[in-house]
Amino acid sequence: MKVTPAKKYHKIKLRIALSGIIIDLLFWSGLIISGGSTAIASYAYHGSSQPLTQFYYFTIGIGFISLLIHLPLSFYSSYIVEHQFSLSNQSLWRWIGEQLKGFLLGILLGGILLTVFYLTLWKYPASWWIMVWVFMLFFSILLGQLAPVLIFPIFYKFKPLENESLKKRIEELAKNWKLNVSGIFQFDLSKNTKKANAAFAGLGKTRRVILGDTLLTNFSEEEIETVFAHEIGHYSLRHLLKGIIFNSLISLIGLYAAFHIYQIILSGRQYQSHQLEALPYLGFIFLIYSLVTGPLGNYLSRKFEYQADQFAITATGKSQEFISSLKKLGELNLADQTPHPVVEFLFYSHPSIEHRIEKLTGVIR
Repeated sequence: MKVTPAKKYHKIKLRIALSGIIIDLLFWSGLIISGGSTAIASYAYHGSSQPLTQFYYFTIGIGFISLLIHLPLSFYSSYIVEHQFSLSNQSLWRWIGEQLKGFLLGILLGGILLTVFYLTLWKYPASWWIMVWVFMLFFSILLGQLAPVLIFPIFYKFKPLENESLKKRIEELAKNWKLNVSGIFQFDLSKNTKKANAAFAGLGKTRRVILGDTLLTNFSEEEIETVFAHEIGHYSLRHLLKGIIFNSLISLIGLYAAFHIYQIILSGRQYQSHQLEALPYLGFIFLIYSLVTGPLGNYLSRKFEYQADQFAITATGKSQEFISSLKKLGELNLADQTPHPVVEFLFYSHPSIEHRIEKLTGVIR
């Protein structure tokens, strides 16, 4: 049986993903078992007498080691492999620039989250888990509102959609389903990749339609209309709200479980809750929990995708155009149309192209 480029691409990506998981497990368990966290904490304690500053030193130390460990795999995955399969348009310097922007943004946002996390852990050792959960919920909603106007423009240039005919199609479809959008924009996705994408972005007054220029170049207006209808399906079927509720519940359960497991560890090790040497235990607990619950989130996401697919056909009456758009997306994004069922269950947030078409047509290929 001939192995297609898509199969080869996703086989490599799967190995990289599994390698990343193994590296994370070894990293956090290694910090605990080897005493590395104690050594880094010792440097932090000598660097300052203020607990919050000590925490920053400790976090920077662990973060720097993690960055060095993950950088080769990240470079191989997002640069080497993408060029190997002719999916990337990035030069090496552009890749470095994009990674640097993402890194600095991660420091800013991650710094806010970690600061709130540590302060609550320090000041409220018995109730930090619920306080962190409340903050994360509101912080994620705030980011959802601000992302289209403050974060996305850091990485791409946005401008109003130039195709007036397509713009009218989208506006009419949005009007039919009582969807208010602040604008319809195209962005220069092609500066980085040959892949195509489109989405709703933002919440409330910042909600907007964004279309990658690769989508505009390779798809007909009818096909793009059905892709947009799919996104309207997510809105009309309240998938965003359901997703927020689901993720919030998963986070709440995880934080509650982590709190109790952490208490047992603290008692056995005679640590205080905010003691730096103890924090890697929390990192390891959160990692294990994310690995366990990740497939549950993927299952729900795939279910939503099936529903939005059916909505797109019902809303537009253009089943062939939508199926054509799915096939084109699969070709442009080099999607594995027939992944192994176990791989799809564990790692895919979207159903395979083959399963999506089967669901729509009722014909098993």
